[in-house]
Amino acid sequence: MTDLFEPATFRTALRTWLDDNPDLAPSGDHSLQGHVRQFARVQHALYDAGWSRYGWPEHAGGLGGPAMLRAIVGEEVVGRRLAEPGPYSMLEVLAPTMIDYAPAELAAEMVPKLLSGEEQWCQGFSEPGSGSDLASLTTRAALDPESDRYIVNGQKVWTSFAQYSHRCVLLTRTGDADTPNHEAITAFFVDLDTPGITVRPLRTMHGVDEFCEVYFDDVAIDANRMLGKPGDGWRLAMDLLPYERSTCFWQRIAYLYSRFDALINEVKNLGQVTDSDLGEAYLALHTLRCRSRATQYRLADGDKLGPETSIDKVLLAGAEQRLYDTARELLPGVIELEDTEWRTEYLYSRAATIYGGTAEVQRNIIARRLLDLGKE
Repeated sequence: MTDLFEPATFRTALRTWLDDNPDLAPSGDHSLQGHVRQFARVQHALYDAGWSRYGWPEHAGGLGGPAMLRAIVGEEVVGRRLAEPGPYSMLEVLAPTMIDYAPAELAAEMVPKLLSGEEQWCQGFSEPGSGSDLASLTTRAALDPESDRYIVNGQKVWTSFAQYSHRCVLLTRTGDADTPNHEAITAFFVDLDTPGITVRPLRTMHGVDEFCEVYFDDVAIDANRMLGKPGDGWRLAMDLLPYERSTCFWQRIAYLYSRFDALINEVKNLGQVTDSDLGEAYLALHTLRCRSRATQYRLADGDKLGPETSIDKVLLAGAEQRLYDTARELLPGVIELEDTEWRTEYLYSRAATIYGGTAEVQRNIIARRLLDLGKE
């Protein structure tokens, strides 16, 4: 078992297993729903074989080992296009949060459902008017002392995959009017089939309803579904966001490399393409992967992720947009005139400097918290 924890040994064994299981290939349904179903199918197979349990603690249904093993699984699975990076990303964002903040019994019950593909979860943070400023959120949870339940009212927006999700990690306001904003936020783990919850998908310019509005109208949540203690929501969010800006991109990097290879294959016969045409995109991707490797080793050393992951996010956004800008340059008219993957992905890449925290927010974090340049 210890030998399998060595990354090169683990990767070789996983590749052999994937080669021996060709039936995991996608069915050909390229809709968002198809992607979510395919991810669940692949996760189920990986869980049964043990692969998706490595890198997670045993008390939460894992098999132990360094977090880097999770990165290898994501890289191999998404790099082979057995699953898409969007649905996969929620695993790396939300499982660590549940492990760190949920009551031990709840984490032991729920995390295996996520790791095995039995369930999909979402993240209810952003609101209309309080996207990057989480401290100003207005969704309120009020304790009903008679039932020991919290009654939630409010609205979330830009909630990825909510229409396919079973549960949601939800930020609410619980303090009174005199409680400072950061101390008034509490997190809950909410079943999305609870009465009073309405999910409305939002169609984006790239033609996919990945994001949703989620409405909460007198939604009753048991107090034992609180993550942490009252007022711990801000700390939970600050611990979660570094995962949203680093580890959840491990498999996306592999996806971008696969698209880079596909671009090379499409343009290599044009004759006018030189190494310099693709060099900037490759350099951006390689720089991102090197940075991601450093993040993996920090986790392996037991470090807690923090503001330094804003560097990962800035590099990811730059690499993604550079890749699709290069595709637009080298495939004349394809993105503008043809309904292909390249067009959909080019449009999606425009949001790379927005999702997971805008580029401006990330650079402010780097300037203030890493470089100590102050607020101005």
